[in-house]
Amino acid sequence: MTRKLPTVADLRARKGRGRMTMLRVFTLDEAAAAEAAGIDIVSVPPELMLDPGYREAAPTLFSMTGKTHLEAGTADDYLRWAGSVMHAGADAIYCSGSCQTIGHLAREHIPVVGHVGLVPSRATWTGGFRAVGKSADEALALLDEVRAAEAAGAFAVEIEVVPEEVATEIAGRVDILLWGMGAGAGCDAQYLFANDLLGYTTGHVPRHSKVYRDFAAEYARLQGERIAAFAEFRAEVESGAYPEERHLVRLSDAERTRFLKLLHDAGAPGS
Repeated sequence: MTRKLPTVADLRARKGRGRMTMLRVFTLDEAAAAEAAGIDIVSVPPELMLDPGYREAAPTLFSMTGKTHLEAGTADDYLRWAGSVMHAGADAIYCSGSCQTIGHLAREHIPVVGHVGLVPSRATWTGGFRAVGKSADEALALLDEVRAAEAAGAFAVEIEVVPEEVATEIAGRVDILLWGMGAGAGCDAQYLFANDLLGYTTGHVPRHSKVYRDFAAEYARLQGERIAAFAEFRAEVESGAYPEERHLVRLSDAERTRFLKLLHDAGAPGS
């Protein structure tokens, strides 16, 4: 069966009917690979979403893009920006802002995805970059947050670094989709970053990540080959080995003779 671009309604219909896959991708190559691999949902940076080649590379990937509330400005600024990227082909907008901002977008029929748990742009309120929901009170507060986002009009919420038991219980008590990152198998989608999955993350590697390929070693190998090729080129230029006869365009003997005569007649000084 030919795959088609899913709608919000299609994704919502899959609530509780199996696990979806979600990736954060950063390049057209990664988007094309996600498309070929049959990934369901991707999150992409705004600049990639606005690339004219994006939808050609990823015609059936449900594609979310966004800015944090700190970057987007006022709710009206958020709405105007959301309209521009939706027009460029985005399927949904990530919003780390308040439920008032989520509602402002949702009332204009913008598909909105909220964020609970470890939210990097709000991490100071939850104790920094740590798991959220490890106490019963925190876990209950997370359920309230998800319900509030749902009431505001979000159709999905990213739930990040939350105990599996908590995320699973929340998923079963709301109609909104839960896209889990480090929140266990009870969520509606499992979300990883491509750089973690491909093994080229620098610095801290999240506990929830799994490395499927060692691209860091491959990138290092390719950089070594790149340097070697450039050095060989420099050496051949300096020695005269490049360019070779096969790299050159030549005048015919007749045209060369005529050219030299014209130079002579013009009085052009020789080299």
